[in-house]
Parts: sequence; structure tokens; C-alpha cells
Amino acid sequence: MIQKLRRKLTLLVLGGLLLVLVGTVASINGLNWSDLVRRAEDSLQALTDNGGRRPGAGDVSAEEQFLLPPRGESPGQPGRDRSFASLSNCYTILLDGTGAVVQWSSDRAELYSDEQIAELAEAIWKSGAASGRQGSQFYQTAALPEGGTLAVVLDARMEVESARALLKTTVLVGVLAYLVLGLGAVVLIRRMTRPVQEAFDKQRQFVWDASHELKTPLAVISANAEVLAGEIGENEWLGYIRSEVRRTDKLVKNLLTLARMDQGTVQAERRQFDLSQAVLQVALPFESTVFEAGKTMELEVPEGLSYVGDREMLQQLVVILLSNAVKYSDAGGTITLSLQARGEKRVLQVSNTGDGIAPEALPRIFDRFYRGDSAHNRENPGNGLGLAIAKTLVEAHKGRITAENLPDRGVRFTVVLP
Repeated sequence: MIQKLRRKLTLLVLGGLLLVLVGTVASINGLNWSDLVRRAEDSLQALTDNGGRRPGAGDVSAEEQFLLPPRGESPGQPGRDRSFASLSNCYTILLDGTGAVVQWSSDRAELYSDEQIAELAEAIWKSGAASGRQGSQFYQTAALPEGGTLAVVLDARMEVESARALLKTTVLVGVLAYLVLGLGAVVLIRRMTRPVQEAFDKQRQFVWDASHELKTPLAVISANAEVLAGEIGENEWLGYIRSEVRRTDKLVKNLLTLARMDQGTVQAERRQFDLSQAVLQVALPFESTVFEAGKTMELEVPEGLSYVGDREMLQQLVVILLSNAVKYSDAGGTITLSLQARGEKRVLQVSNTGDGIAPEALPRIFDRFYRGDSAHNRENPGNGLGLAIAKTLVEAHKGRITAENLPDRGVRFTVVLP
């Protein structure tokens, strides 16, 4: 139990830590990329507004006569003084009506070849977008008054490489941080749950010792009650004694069963057997009990369903579920037991008519010593361990047990065995 709690807590902490680190890395790189794109767009807008020249570049040179004049300025007028994010290099391409390169210009022309420019121009023309990005090249286009198209391109390869380097660095730091923090969390969780584990072990040992110690006095009381019954005959008080001895003996046996399972001394055997026959073997004797209680029992168990597991454990499971159904079914009610094959799985269902289980009690119905409302308990005395043992038996087979209220009044327990 503590191992499961520790495992769930560890997974929860590691999962939360992973989400935080992934979110941090994604936020850092997302903000960095957004800033890069924003600066590129601002720079492109500044270049386009200034006719493809860097603002403050001075008079138009002979090679740049084809560029757009700045808005509100003549082609020979110096560019306006405005803030400009200098992202690497920039160049302009003049395209004709078919998308062919007429002329291109750059302040770092030695970095590019005519083939590279033609390839980029073709990609820009085919995209049909007024602005966008081709790899690390951000571009913006504008129609020229005399015809043709001007493409202003910003080469941000250095910034893109820097962003990639930041991504690699943050991912590496995030992985290392996750490993270090995750290891620290595992160690801390183990230390935090150690007192709980020790308390649970002591409680489990106490239950084991107390159950063993109670067996001897119960046997003595039962034997003396039998002797008294032989000498003075049956009477009401002896009946009470023997009834309470039987109830207490059942409680002790249930506690011993749980203690053995908690200690791991009882393991489910893995042997193939006829599950249908095993279920019927313990279900058929219940028919007389059900009949005497004025109720009806229906069995839907097909022949020949085999299973690999522990025969005795699963028979004990059936007994617990049928006993619970008989106890809590209404007067004149019906108890139904069915066994089905769903592929490789085996599905056992036990249902009974009655008032059902309170919705707030459903999540706790398999807890040890938990029972429903007190009035219901007085009518059906018990110790609240039966369903807890049933869950333990199912989990020993790596299965799953659930309880649900039926729409037409009643309760159904479903066991799925893999």
C-alpha cells in the first residue's frame, strides 16, 4: 500500500516537474523567437518604407535607382531618421511581371550569388504572399509604380542560428535540471514516506500478532460453549455466545488473510484450471441459502471457460461477492452471477436488487472497515473487510474490480481478470 502511494506521489511530482521545465524551456524559446520575428518585421517595414535602403543611407546610388522612394520623399532625398533593428544583411530584388529577376542589390553583395538570388526570388514569387519567410530569409514585397515588384529581403541567418543554439542550450539545461531535481524529489519522497512505512509495518505486525493471539481464546470459548450446551442444553444466552464467537472468528480469519497478503506471504498461483467449474462449485451451495431467505438466484455461467490463476483465491472472491449480494439484496430480491469471456479476459459480475449504494460511499466501498450508513449496518452486521479482501484477491491477479448502482435499483460488482 505504501509502495503504491510512494509510486503515485513520485509520478505526480516528476510529471509536474516535467511540465514546469518543458513550459519554461518552451516559454524562453518562444519569446526569443517572437522577438526575432518582431524585429525582422520592423526592420523589413523600415527598409520597405525607405525604398529598400537602410534608413540614413544617404543619396540613392546608381545601382539603386529602381528602388521605391521613401514615403513622402523624393528618390534623391536622404532617408528619414528612424529606429532600425539591424538584423544581419539585407538586399533588394527587382522582379518583372513573370517573377524573373531584373536586378538585385545588396550592401554585402559578395555574400550572395545570382543563382541564390534567383532561387529565392522564385520561391517568393510562387508563394504569392506579400510577406513571409524562406528559411532564415524574411521578405516583404511591394508593387513598383512603373511596373514590376520589389522584394526586400532580410537575411537573419545569424539570428536564427543563435535561436537554435539557445534552444539546444535550454533543452540540455532542462534535461540536466530534470534529472537532478527528479533524483532529489525521489530521495525526498522516500524520506517523507519512511515514517508512514514504519507505522504501517508496525500496524500490520500488530494485526498479525493480535489475530494469532485471539485464535486461542476463541477456540477455548467455543469449546466451553459446546460443553455447556451438552450439559444444560441450548438456551438464548449460549446462542448469543456462540454467535459472537463465530462472528469474531470470521473477523480474525479476515484479518489474517489481509495480513498475509500485506506481508506478501500469500501469492496467487498461476495454473490453468476450469474457471466455469470453479465458480459453479462455490455458487451452487448458495442456492439453498438464497431460497431460505426468500430470494432468487440466477446463474449465467457458460461451460468450458478456462483461466490461468489461483483457483482457491478466485473461489473465495466469488463467495465474498455472493455473500455480500445475499446480505444486501431486498426482500424477495434477485441475485445474479454471470461469467463471460471477452477475448483473453474473463469478466465476472455479481448483481443484486435493492436500494443500491450511496453515491458518496461508492469511492470508499473497498476500503478496509468501511461500511455504509449506520441504519443499514444494524440490519446487516459485518466488519467491513469482505470487499477489501475481494479487491486484494483481484489485484493479486492484476485484475480490476468496480461497483456501480443499476438504473433499475440494485448493485453490480464487476471483476475483470486479464
